[in-house]
Amino acid sequence: MSTAPVAVPGPPATVRTVVLPPALADRPLLSLVPRGVPATTWVTSSEDGPAPAGDPAAETGMVGWGEAARAEFDGAERFSRAQRWWAGWLADADVDDPLSLPGTGPVAFMSFAFDAVPGRSVAVVPRVVVGRRDGASWLTVVAASPREARLAVDETLAALHHPVAVPEAPEGIAYAEGSLTVPEWQSAVAEAVRRIDAGELDKVVLARDVVVTADGPIDPRFLLTRLAGRYPSCWTFSVDGLLGSTPEMLVQRIGSSVTSRVLAGTMRRSRDADRDDSLASALLGSAKDHAEHEYAVRSVALALAAHCTDLDVPGTPSLLRLANVQHLATDVRGVLADGSPVLALAASLHPTAAVCGTPTERASAVIRELEGMDRGRYAGPVGWVDARGDGEFGIALRCGAVEAEDRLRLFAGCGLVTGSDPDVELAESQAKLVAMRDALEPA
Repeated sequence: MSTAPVAVPGPPATVRTVVLPPALADRPLLSLVPRGVPATTWVTSSEDGPAPAGDPAAETGMVGWGEAARAEFDGAERFSRAQRWWAGWLADADVDDPLSLPGTGPVAFMSFAFDAVPGRSVAVVPRVVVGRRDGASWLTVVAASPREARLAVDETLAALHHPVAVPEAPEGIAYAEGSLTVPEWQSAVAEAVRRIDAGELDKVVLARDVVVTADGPIDPRFLLTRLAGRYPSCWTFSVDGLLGSTPEMLVQRIGSSVTSRVLAGTMRRSRDADRDDSLASALLGSAKDHAEHEYAVRSVALALAAHCTDLDVPGTPSLLRLANVQHLATDVRGVLADGSPVLALAASLHPTAAVCGTPTERASAVIRELEGMDRGRYAGPVGWVDARGDGEFGIALRCGAVEAEDRLRLFAGCGLVTGSDPDVELAESQAKLVAMRDALEPA
């Protein structure tokens, strides 16, 4: 059963966007986030491939802090509820946005639950946003009146000129098993494969969780900075305690251009170059991984076909190499035909076969039965939307959920098809957990 949106009330908002001075435009976005405030982030150093880590000129994205507005949604209609709430908030806002670029003016960061029930989805409009795209850098503030907005711009610009304390690494990191022990999870994998072999479904994704504790508070900025530096071609995100660095773009909508990056089929990396190339060749030649990938691409193409024309679906996947793993990757592109905002596109796409399975309803039922945990917002859409309906939503992968100031829950999932082996899938899940585990360790 769904409920009405739970929102933080407030007066009509005044939104002001200004060009960021050159002295601030060359600072890495994550270095601007103050300590101890609710932060929202969406940062990548390259949307088309590898780029120098930490190079501000290569950065695209936004960081925000504070909360000017907030709402929570649940149920099967959580995406449409979020769209209605956002449209209502915008209708009452006084907006001055001279740049009119994707991400300028009012922006809401959102993170959606994987499943309709149980599930809590969150939308946050930050009080301050600093963004960068296509060579432009900007500051957006949200205040209660035009006068307060002018003051907020001046005060924020002055504060940004002062260095922010460098986040420190957490100490005393320890790991514990999550909802299922390793043998229990492998048994669940074996049971899922048995059902696939019996013809009950074609594919299902089973995830596992790991609990992380520290001797003191874990500064999210430390993890985000480490993730952005190590995975520059991923999208590093943080929304209401869910943080990570996803390699998978569920949907990007910029004007009439729509793009979705599909990842399915994974192999670990090796520090030995010859061995690494051998692993890549094995992935590219794996019938099992290609079958898994084809299911995912097909589900995305089918969903986008309802909204787009000129759909470009490459027939052969490429290889996406990250620091810890390599994936089969396909970028599906189309031209928006029906004017749908990015939230409507995300609703049509979620859940893809890459994080759920196929047929969708049967795979969802198997996940609920065998996985032994509530995914929460793991594997759900996470990203941002602006006043024009443009935005970007990735799939919340390679991530963790903050459960207390000294505790995180990490997640990793594996796609299962005919021929999947529990030992191989366990190794794949461990490789996917490396991203967050490494981010927690001192440099």
